[in-house]
This record gives sequence, C-alpha cells and structure tokens, in this order.
Amino acid sequence: MNVLKKGMLLGVGLLTVVLVSGYAKSSSKKITTEEKKVEATTNKTINMFVTHGHCSTPFGGVVTKLNVDVPVRLDAGNPLENMNISFEVDPNSFRACRGDEADLTARIKTPGVFINEANESITFKTTNVYVMGVDWYQVNGKMSIKGVEREVKFFATGIRNVDESMSKSLVLQGQVNLLDWGIDYDKLVNGQSSDVPTKWLYLNMKIELS
Repeated sequence: MNVLKKGMLLGVGLLTVVLVSGYAKSSSKKITTEEKKVEATTNKTINMFVTHGHCSTPFGGVVTKLNVDVPVRLDAGNPLENMNISFEVDPNSFRACRGDEADLTARIKTPGVFINEANESITFKTTNVYVMGVDWYQVNGKMSIKGVEREVKFFATGIRNVDESMSKSLVLQGQVNLLDWGIDYDKLVNGQSSDVPTKWLYLNMKIELS
C-alpha cells in the first residue's frame, strides 16, 4: 500500500513538473515575440546638412510615419540588435537653421534637389542591423529620394543607464552621397558644377523609445 501511495505521489509530482515546465516555456516564448513599438511624436525633426568640406548648409525637416519595432530580449545582449526602423521626411518641410534662413531654405528647396514634381517624401526602411559594440549598431537600409531607392548605411547608439536593460532612446546618424541619386547640388542650386562637388548629406535624429 505504501509503495502504491509513493508511486502515485511520484507520478503526480512528475506531472506537475511537466505542466509547470510547459507553461514556463510557453510564457517565455510569448515574451520573446513581443515587440516594443514606437511611433513618431508630433513635429518630430531630423537634422541634416549638406557639405563638401569647407562650408555647410544646416537644415531640419519634419519626420512622419516614424516606426521603431524592438523585439523584447530576455538575455543580457544588446537590446536593439533586432530593431526595425522606418520613417518618412517631407522635403517641403525643410527649413534652414542659421544665417539667412529664407535664402538658405529656398536653396535647399530648389526643385530637383530633394523635391520633384510628384512631391515624393524621403523614405528609409531597415534591411539589416549589425552589432558594432555595446549599444552601438550599424543600420543598413534602403533610402528613397525623389522616388529613387538606394542602399545606405547609418549608425545608431542606444542610450540607457547602467542599471537598465532596455535603451530609453537611440541616436541615428550617418551620411549619404547625393551623387548616388544623380543630384548635382552645385549645378541645381548655383547654376554650375564644381570641381569639388557638394555631395554629402549628413543626417542625425534622436528617437525616444520610452
């Protein structure tokens, strides 16, 4: 009788372990598939400037349809490793940040530079993310300017306190070659090409994740 009772107790114990283990696995799987979604705040701005070394034209633009999807991690790895970022920028919203703002704004918004007849937005969407170091990432993606899509590479830095496992914000920054889109800035803006063409467009944007 005692043997039978012990056998029954052992069976119940094993069944309990199996059920708890299955529940834990199910719960763990559910957590890892959750995503932290971030949407654009009103009038979110991206900072940009065009330069060829000895001078620059800084300006900002309004970001729309900003989305950041960050799968939740249960380990101690870089929390933004599998993030996906996408956003749009309306080039009609560009505004110079210094100097003769009206004149510089008009130059940046010269038809053919960033604005075409269809008034298409500048768009970006992540294709791959690589970890470069602690909270430091290389973000590859596709950027479209005037409807022309090109592969680009940016870098992102996650910002968090030492006691936090999840980044509260990230800074996305990088540069693209305007000549990849056939944009001769000097010719379009100043009427003639330069021996040292103005070709670099730099971008910088801080995104709050909390």
